[in-house]
Amino acid sequence: MIRRFATKLASSVAVIVAAASVTFFAQLAVPGDRATALMNLQTGQEKAWTAEELAPLNEKFGFDDPILTQYLSYLTGLFQGDLGTSYTQKRPVTEVIGGQLLPSLTLTVAALLVAWVLALLVTLATARRGRVLSSLGSAWEALTASLPHYWVGVVLLVVFAVQLRIFPIIGGTTAWGTVLPVLTLAIPLAGFLGQVTRDEFVQVMDQPFVTTARTRGMSDLGVRLRHVLRHAVLPAITLSGWALGALISGAVIAENIFGRPGIGQVLVTAVNTRDLPTVTGIVLLVAAVYVVANLLVDLAYSLIDPRLAR
Repeated sequence: MIRRFATKLASSVAVIVAAASVTFFAQLAVPGDRATALMNLQTGQEKAWTAEELAPLNEKFGFDDPILTQYLSYLTGLFQGDLGTSYTQKRPVTEVIGGQLLPSLTLTVAALLVAWVLALLVTLATARRGRVLSSLGSAWEALTASLPHYWVGVVLLVVFAVQLRIFPIIGGTTAWGTVLPVLTLAIPLAGFLGQVTRDEFVQVMDQPFVTTARTRGMSDLGVRLRHVLRHAVLPAITLSGWALGALISGAVIAENIFGRPGIGQVLVTAVNTRDLPTVTGIVLLVAAVYVVANLLVDLAYSLIDPRLAR
């Protein structure tokens, strides 16, 4: 157990360092001078600045240092819990992200829960229920899984906010105003989860222990809930580990469509202004979510099927 935990911990650290490294060098590869971009942003002017005018910014942020020196300095700060200072907001990145983290996490977790509910309801209601119902369920899952988040968000916004005026158009921070952003993320994910769960569900329905449960007089719903579903959700749980991180990325789209606060707005602004510390901090946050999600997936596996923990 200790060896297994140490291995997962080492791999988790490697993932975070790799994510930080890729983001660091990708931002450096963007054409243009960082000091010039910051000076233009601070002054509101688009022009070519002299080396003397840019010298204070280059010295302050270390832009003139060798790339390797900048990289090692950033990694050192990362391991010390310092994500750096935002170039544009002139505040620690932890404060910039922390102030917008809760709305994004709320949106992400709610979307994952709703996606699971939708996927399980459709699977239980249609899988092995006859050709027509099974076909309708499969078609629904294939359709929703293929929908891009931005398209779902725009359609929900136009129909339910603009035309029917049931939900607020933009800036809805209440529970009621969160419904459409949550559905924007949950509907496509529910299709993916449903497809994976349905395939396994159909296979488990033919297993001998299901037949044994039926011969003992257990109802069809009882068999599905107590025996079949327990085994059928395992592949989808694995997918949830990936989905949690992907949902945070998708939150960028939902937050921009519905004008919600969150790290999505912060990320878009940081990319446009080449605010490297903020961009890297958000990427590290997403990587950390992936890592934690995978650990939770392992725990869920052990709870659902204790044999997997051996």
